[in-house]
Amino acid sequence: MTDESTQGTLARPGVYVRGTETVDAILKAAHKVLIEEGVAAFTIRRIASACGLNVGNVSYHFPRKEILIQVLLDDMFNSYDMKLEERVRRADLPPEERLRAVIKMCLDDIGSKRTTRLFTELWALSNHNEFIAERVRLFYQNVHDVFGEYIAALNPRLSADEVRTLSLFISASMEGTTPFLGYHKPWAGQMAAITALSADWFVRLVKNIEPGEIARLTQQEG
Repeated sequence: MTDESTQGTLARPGVYVRGTETVDAILKAAHKVLIEEGVAAFTIRRIASACGLNVGNVSYHFPRKEILIQVLLDDMFNSYDMKLEERVRRADLPPEERLRAVIKMCLDDIGSKRTTRLFTELWALSNHNEFIAERVRLFYQNVHDVFGEYIAALNPRLSADEVRTLSLFISASMEGTTPFLGYHKPWAGQMAAITALSADWFVRLVKNIEPGEIARLTQQEG
């Protein structure tokens, strides 16, 4: 991870121990409420009701719903990291195939019910809550760092700034498919074709782009 993402990781307020029955029940309920019922229902009271606890018990472990968001995002990135270990960080895969695998993994995930609904709700929350907006930014910064690792390996001539720009471009392009191709979205049936196009096109872009080309294009369009 980059210094930016590491320095942005904040200590978590609240009192909770991962793996305990109560905390796991709260997190499971929070995840379900946010996905199935949306932002309007995402309150400590509703989460307490969903997991059969009183409000005081939930508030003891998670005094603010924002802390639940932070933990849910941490858990989601950890699950992605486990998938990276299984599918991407393999000694037999060259950089090109690693980048291709990450792109496919991300688009497959965008097509899932969990990610389609969770992130559209998080984006809505981010519009009005600076804490959640920062947590979401840090989550995506970590995702960009993953892309950057494989972009830099595939085209080592690129500068660090060019790698960051390409990481952002690829990530933003894929995230933009969510309202069109995500779970139960209008063109969800086209996700396989879009995934194939993305994996091929983005890899070719990274392989073939020349150092300084992004700056030249920016000046032409400026």
